[in-house]
Amino acid sequence: MKLSRQFTVCGSAIFCVVVFSLYLMLDHIDQSKNPNGERIQNGPLGILQDKIDHLERLLAENNEIIANIRDSVINLRETVKDGKMFPEGNMSQGDVELLLPAPALLPIHSEDCQFAARTYSKAADGVQMLDVYDLLSFDNPDGGVWKQGFDISYQDNEWDNEQLQVFVVPHSHNDPGWLKTFDDYYRDQTQHILNNMVVKLHEDSRRKMIWSEISYFSKWWDSIDEQKRDAVRRLIESGQLEVATGGWVMPDEANSHYFALIDQLVEGHQWLEINLGVKPKTGWAVDPFGHTPTHAYLLRQAGLSNMLIQRVHYSVKKHFSSQKTLEFFWRQNWDQDSSSDILCHMMPFYSYDVPHTCGPDPKICCQFDFKRLPGGRISCPWRIPPQAITDNNIQERVQTLLDQYRKKSKLFRTNVLLAPLGDDFRYTEAVEWDQQFENYQKLFDYMNSHPELHVQAQFGTISDYFEALRKSTGMDPVGMNVGQLALPVLSGDFFTYADRDDHYWSGYFTSRPFYKRLDRVLESHLRAAEVLYSLTLANIQKYGQPSDYPAVDNYKLLTEARRNLGLFQHHDAITGTGKDWVVVDYGTRLFHSILNVKRVIVSSAHWLVLKDKPAYYHDPSNPFLQMVTESVAKKCFIKMLNFFAVPRLLVVYNPTEQARTSMVTVYVTTPKVRVLNALGHVVRAQVSAVWNDASHAATDLSFVAQAAPLGLSVYQLMEGMEPRTEAAKYMFLQDGGQISVSKLEHFPQFYQQDAAPVHIENPHLKLSISTTAALWNISCLQKMRLKEDDSEFLVKVEFVWYGTTSNKDKSGAYLFLPDKEATIYSPSQPPVVRVTKGPLFSEVTTTFTQITHTLRLYNIHGVEGQSVELCNTVDIRGEINREIAMRITSDLNSKDRFFTDLNGYQVQPRKTMAKLPLQANFYPMTSMVYLQDSSARLSLLTAQSLGAASLKSGQLEVIMDRRLNQDDNRGLGQGVLDNKITANSFRLLLEKRSSAEEETAPNSYPSILSHMSYMYLNHPLISMAVSQRSDAPSLIPYIPLSASFPCDMHLVNLRAIQSKEGGGPSEQAALILHRKGFDCGFSNRNTGLLCSTTHGKILLEKLLTDLKVKSITPVSLSLMHTHNSDADPQEISLKPMEIRTYRLQLS
Repeated sequence: MKLSRQFTVCGSAIFCVVVFSLYLMLDHIDQSKNPNGERIQNGPLGILQDKIDHLERLLAENNEIIANIRDSVINLRETVKDGKMFPEGNMSQGDVELLLPAPALLPIHSEDCQFAARTYSKAADGVQMLDVYDLLSFDNPDGGVWKQGFDISYQDNEWDNEQLQVFVVPHSHNDPGWLKTFDDYYRDQTQHILNNMVVKLHEDSRRKMIWSEISYFSKWWDSIDEQKRDAVRRLIESGQLEVATGGWVMPDEANSHYFALIDQLVEGHQWLEINLGVKPKTGWAVDPFGHTPTHAYLLRQAGLSNMLIQRVHYSVKKHFSSQKTLEFFWRQNWDQDSSSDILCHMMPFYSYDVPHTCGPDPKICCQFDFKRLPGGRISCPWRIPPQAITDNNIQERVQTLLDQYRKKSKLFRTNVLLAPLGDDFRYTEAVEWDQQFENYQKLFDYMNSHPELHVQAQFGTISDYFEALRKSTGMDPVGMNVGQLALPVLSGDFFTYADRDDHYWSGYFTSRPFYKRLDRVLESHLRAAEVLYSLTLANIQKYGQPSDYPAVDNYKLLTEARRNLGLFQHHDAITGTGKDWVVVDYGTRLFHSILNVKRVIVSSAHWLVLKDKPAYYHDPSNPFLQMVTESVAKKCFIKMLNFFAVPRLLVVYNPTEQARTSMVTVYVTTPKVRVLNALGHVVRAQVSAVWNDASHAATDLSFVAQAAPLGLSVYQLMEGMEPRTEAAKYMFLQDGGQISVSKLEHFPQFYQQDAAPVHIENPHLKLSISTTAALWNISCLQKMRLKEDDSEFLVKVEFVWYGTTSNKDKSGAYLFLPDKEATIYSPSQPPVVRVTKGPLFSEVTTTFTQITHTLRLYNIHGVEGQSVELCNTVDIRGEINREIAMRITSDLNSKDRFFTDLNGYQVQPRKTMAKLPLQANFYPMTSMVYLQDSSARLSLLTAQSLGAASLKSGQLEVIMDRRLNQDDNRGLGQGVLDNKITANSFRLLLEKRSSAEEETAPNSYPSILSHMSYMYLNHPLISMAVSQRSDAPSLIPYIPLSASFPCDMHLVNLRAIQSKEGGGPSEQAALILHRKGFDCGFSNRNTGLLCSTTHGKILLEKLLTDLKVKSITPVSLSLMHTHNSDADPQEISLKPMEIRTYRLQLS
């Protein structure tokens, strides 16, 4: 009785909602066109007829909804009674969850809006990088011996009271791939460096060395015997060898996403913990091409106290040197206290090599790089060679070197000086160790035995330096209290880097975009596999039975994928700045790992959806499930779904922590298909033609899947006519006129008046696309109309070319040196335009010579329907020294301000500056770029890192690919001529502002809708078809969570932790969470989000449906340190923007 009363109440409520929404929809009827964009006769009768048609359609749709609800209720009653489901199929009843219609207004708590709405207050002694950029003139006068600086002088008696303390830090910068592949470098150089290190450091306990790339160190460790390993452990314990940063690589900081930055840091730190018991204290980043505060935050969260950076714009270095602000506390823009502070040292000169690290004069410093002694393979370009130190020359040599040390120390606030001693792949041969260490030791011994010089010099590690620095300023050894001698607090980032003249390194933001896209595909698949794998392990434990599930094999595949993804974050990999064959090596690793993590996903999903767990068996040669998801190049990896007598089952995995309604597309062999959900209801579907398939044998089947958070849904595909599966209809245009296409069986064609704009629309948006002859060479999209309040915006998409300068120095893999402003792309022949209209999506595809450009609208209420999907397939393989960009022009009055994200983690306001060259105004876009004025915000969300700019008010520009015929003199020794056909995917989101943002604030936040749209773009649903076999077992949906995570809480990863013995998994996983900052100042009607916010709190035990939390411990980001907390361990609580890790055991 109670149950049926609940159903009645529920049904009535839904009926009311339906009637009300009918009323609202009628209110929005456009007068002159019907929803498919074809014109009908005007006049009052036409309008009336249109309204009646519209009403009929709405009623039909709502009848369908009511019927579905009724069926669901009846089904639920039946299931409650007898637990039966799918008599004819192979799906059996599990916890089937009905996703109720989303509330009309978002349940975002007003308190959760206060974070983004706070007014910004700068620290009293604060340095804000946006202000520094305003202040600097970016001129480039000749500074004398320090070309980009100034003359430095000092008085001889300055160190009488407090002597100068010098730490010379030997280092060898080992690129995991650049001019050679990772394996070739290891074989030819790195293994010899590490082997010599063990011998040479043991010879003299005063010798020191730092190492940072764990990718190389772990490969070497695997090859050495236990005796050598013990020797290494002794060197670490004695403080002679320090591991700095300790990540898998020294990552690029512009293109890398924070998921991958964290993952490579965890991989390195976990390796160190298991093999050496080492916890790094200091970050060391001498070679990435510009620096991001995101990395500073991640190091701080991992428990590091100090960091060093080097590649910063020469004008900024000079300014900081003159102000003595090269050492500072780096604080996040969004942080209003000091919780994110980390002590940072910026190197003052041009490079990290020896000529640019002992002092301002490279001609002199080069004489103290003893690898360059006469007779060796390298010499000093200034033509004055080093001299071996002897009793005869030592006094003069000490005076010369000490003069450089003293001058350099004048740029800092303390008497503690850092002098790195190293370069790329240094210390390979024993003789170099002897040359450097013996000569320097003589210099140190002389300095330290002459008190009148007032200097104490020694070899040190980077942490030795920071320890002495903290001591001299009265700071605590690891904390961030400022000490008596206050160091400044700095906020902001260090892009875009220039090392000399107008040579801005904004080219690498786009170089090799095919691989930048591949990186994101692996990231999203790896995350999906990690989460599913961890849930499967916990489930297997719960069932407590030996299983055929390949837990150890899968863990090895995951480990290899983590390491290949980590390797690709290296600053010559994702940047696109390696040799052609090195790029192929990285690409092959990424591709293999994508295939491997797919194996992990299908074997895990198989176990979770199987009703009869003991029936599970693992057959790698013939897996139970097969991936059918579209991937890198739109139609690759797709298995055709053949239909025989039996229906095909499709398992759909939602890798996000939010319940969602999203499109699933699979390749099928017949257009006559019906789709059923787990309740046995027919699901609305659309069949579309496959255009790049010559045989025309295949069809795309699309349907809207309802997916529980982190859950697996089960759908059934059956052959047969079905009124709810509709074929898309097509129209073809060229040169302003219509063309007819023959052989288009199964698919109707439609026509419209010539030269009229084409319209496509959905419940949220209406797009006008010009196809007239006057405009086809300029534009695709013209206008966007928001149906919520019927406001129309000019949003024009076009393409442009950049050339390269005629000067001696031209664009290459690193540098962007354009010849002039961009020129409009005008193809040699008129493009073919294909318009698709269907019940679930409509799209317009324009095929130019070098670009295929698609605009798609999903006919879905909710997140998926609120943005325009943009896909550009670019092919510039026939070009010479050209770069192609997409330009989006709007009528937003954004002036000179725009916003790009940093690493997908935070948004950095930008200002386009007339005093800078065009190439300096390009910035990295990892996940989004947006413009805004007081009324609206236009965001471009991206599925790959590219370079972006806003060169005029209301305009966005994104470089999509570059083809360059020459080297740009940064060591690579080649141009960029290995272009591939590359698909770039985006979402374009237009949002109305309801409250204005502070104009000059150094921070900004996406809306919740923008965060969600980005998630949908980068973490699509994953479809798997059950392979055709005679023994079709029963499947049940898998629903691990009882509700969505809060809207602002993102599950970064649930990563199985390696067991201490052997290569398999332990019973614990790292749960990494990020609470996103978001701006509430946007209209949030009908966003269709199925989540709310909860002040950053999660009760994990309550969220889990069938698993229990056995233990949960807060730890540092990479699990190095355990945090003691008095709080309830079951309640997870995060502040806005915080990323936290928990050691979690489920059972």
